[in-house]
Amino acid sequence: MSTAYLNSEFTANMVALRTIVYREIRRFTRIWPQTLLPPAITMVLYFVIFGNLIGSQIGDMGGFTYMEYIVPGLIMMSVITNAYGNVVSSFFGSKFQRSIEELMVSPVSPHIILVGYVTGGVLRGLAVGLIVTVLSLFFTHLQVHHLGVTVLVVLLTATIFSLGGFINAVFARNFDDISIIPTFVLTPLTYLGKR
Repeated sequence: MSTAYLNSEFTANMVALRTIVYREIRRFTRIWPQTLLPPAITMVLYFVIFGNLIGSQIGDMGGFTYMEYIVPGLIMMSVITNAYGNVVSSFFGSKFQRSIEELMVSPVSPHIILVGYVTGGVLRGLAVGLIVTVLSLFFTHLQVHHLGVTVLVVLLTATIFSLGGFINAVFARNFDDISIIPTFVLTPLTYLGKR
């Protein structure tokens, strides 16, 4: 293969990747009252109910207030649910509308499609995680001992759950199938994780 062919294929794949990621970002920012605002309100309610009301009854947890103890878990919960939810709803929506067929017959490699959707999910998860982190500062003081490790763990977690959302969307046949994992796996883990 010639270098010019490889360069043109690489350029085409990068244009496709940028387009998919841009579309995913536009999708969740365009409807921000449905994608970014509800997780923020939900987390504020968790902070008030679990942190202030219940936390005052529990006391300290290993030298930390109960609010300091649960905030990192609540931030990760928001990252997980939004990274997962973005990819599963976006990809299944494309399947449902049959617009995914146009993408599949285009000269874009499947791994570029996967990376584009997963990147969109990761970015939404990180955006909501950042919003929740800023809101948590009104309720407690956060201590980050290793910023690099923290960022890496959040990024890898968002990536893993975005991939999980993609897998669920690929195998889902109807809208009920995309709600099984969040209902029977993610939500119970959320409540078990606060113990």
